[in-house]
Amino acid sequence: MAAPSSLFSLSFTVDPQIQIQIQNLSFSLSLPFHFSLFSSTKPRSSAFKLSSSHSPSSPLTTGFLTDDDLRRLNSLDSFLYRRDLPSGSLSVRLMRPHETRPTVLLLAHSFAESLLIPAAYVNLLAFLINQYLLQRLTLLPNTATLVAFYTQTQPPPTSAKEDEGEQLQEDEGEQLHEGEGARLAGTVEICFNRRGANASVPSPTPPRDSPYICNMAVRKSLRRRGIGWHLLKASEELISQMSSLKEVYLHCRMIDEAPFKMYSKADYKIVKTDSILVLLMLQRRKHLMCKKLPLSSMTSESDLIDSKMDMMVLSLTGE
Repeated sequence: MAAPSSLFSLSFTVDPQIQIQIQNLSFSLSLPFHFSLFSSTKPRSSAFKLSSSHSPSSPLTTGFLTDDDLRRLNSLDSFLYRRDLPSGSLSVRLMRPHETRPTVLLLAHSFAESLLIPAAYVNLLAFLINQYLLQRLTLLPNTATLVAFYTQTQPPPTSAKEDEGEQLQEDEGEQLHEGEGARLAGTVEICFNRRGANASVPSPTPPRDSPYICNMAVRKSLRRRGIGWHLLKASEELISQMSSLKEVYLHCRMIDEAPFKMYSKADYKIVKTDSILVLLMLQRRKHLMCKKLPLSSMTSESDLIDSKMDMMVLSLTGE
């Protein structure tokens, strides 16, 4: 299956040192990049260590973690989406810190392929994406990067075998395995609210307070197995648990017919399309698509407060 469109429109900012506009192949870079994660007292078996506060030198800018933040972090840590596929099984969960490097390489190869970036720039692209993912980790639980692990139980089709041969050199050094035969197959990023919203997103711009799905990639040798579809479904399931807002947004390039069909099949509708003027900036025209999810009983207190504040601001400004 072709890689979903969000994979084709990477535009992000690593605040404040690194800014990237991949569509224009322009890079602005300032080093060093400093990163630290939470410190202290969740059980050792957990992927992340949580605390109610952090040191002044931490890149976290949210101050103290509230009880709701801790509850949401625990919900992310325990999230698991499992499905049986015709040729194997798939599990999707939150990316662990030690899985950052393989995820970065998967994204770098996928972006380089879809954006026609020369192979010589893949390592630079991987470096930039690594800084970006580390920065996004500090915004938990307002954003999350999910990873998919695929376990093959049936022989792959002939075309998949050919793809695996083409992908052998690319996969070298970037494989990540979990359990018996489980292999890193894909990844997707979710922003749950305005506190997790990216500083720079592709046009047309989605509402900053609404959930947003982006940066989806499926390993080339494992495509056409429905993995992209289930990454989308896992994202929707997690959003239903983590956000009180039911409108989910994503981007799809106009030239990407297969991803557009997948999103349309999943009930995403076009709400806005890029002006033809974006072609002057060497960018592809994109659709902004939206889907309304059913409300979940597991709503977040902070999201409800954010929604009420947004309504108050709109009423005061008359917008």
